[in-house]
Amino acid sequence: MPKILVVYDSETGNTEKMAHAVAEGAQKVKGVDVTVKKVDRVKLEDLMEADGIIMGSPTYYGQMSAKMKGLIDESEKIHGKLKGKVGAAFTSAGGTASGAETTLLSILQAMLIHGMIIQGRSESKHYGPAAVEAPNQEELETCKETGKRTAQLVLKLKA
Repeated sequence: MPKILVVYDSETGNTEKMAHAVAEGAQKVKGVDVTVKKVDRVKLEDLMEADGIIMGSPTYYGQMSAKMKGLIDESEKIHGKLKGKVGAAFTSAGGTASGAETTLLSILQAMLIHGMIIQGRSESKHYGPAAVEAPNQEELETCKETGKRTAQLVLKLKA
């Protein structure tokens, strides 16, 4: 059964709420196994075992958190082993125009360097869900949609 791993970092609980909404959306797709883990509990083996990896981080100065960056830096040890896996990203920020897009792009850039396939979005929030502080219902729905679409892409590629 294809595996989706939702990895998140969260200090205030906002990004954690988004992570669970992403997982809820992915779980709506029959035939996938979904796991949610806080970044400091993720091992490199978890990344290698997943077919889809969705990462969420708070926005800090327009970048991902140090813990998320630490995991990505450590993933250099498995460079080339994530090739062909599906990736997506989400973030929460303290306000508008506060670096959410650059945070998403920094996560997606690392995924691209690993050779991953990125799940984008043609509607608004092209790079992934972004919330201002606590996610509202619309933002949580975007998270669910991202989880669902990522899981569907994983199934298509595994077929």
